Amino acid sequence: MIPSRSAPQTVVPWSALDILSGYITSGQLAEIVYRDTSGQIFTVHDTIKDLYSRAGHDYVLLGRNVMVGIDHIITLDGQRLCLTFH
Repeated sequence: MIPSRSAPQTVVPWSALDILSGYITSGQLAEIVYRDTSGQIFTVHDTIKDLYSRAGHDYVLLGRNVMVGIDHIITLDGQRLCLTFH
């Protein structure tokens, strides 16, 4: 990851990345609850297509081509993914 000067880096535990990688590999449909940048909470049922790292932050690309910051994911299939802005 390349550090960003405008925002602090988000550190995502390896276990969270391992879990997300498993969903990418399997193509399994997941229930993803996340908070967008305006604070609105969304619940979607979708696949996770890929993981990205940009400007010191990690993102997932959902099957519907929506990018979500990993630190904004509240739960993945009912399980808390990581403890951040919640």
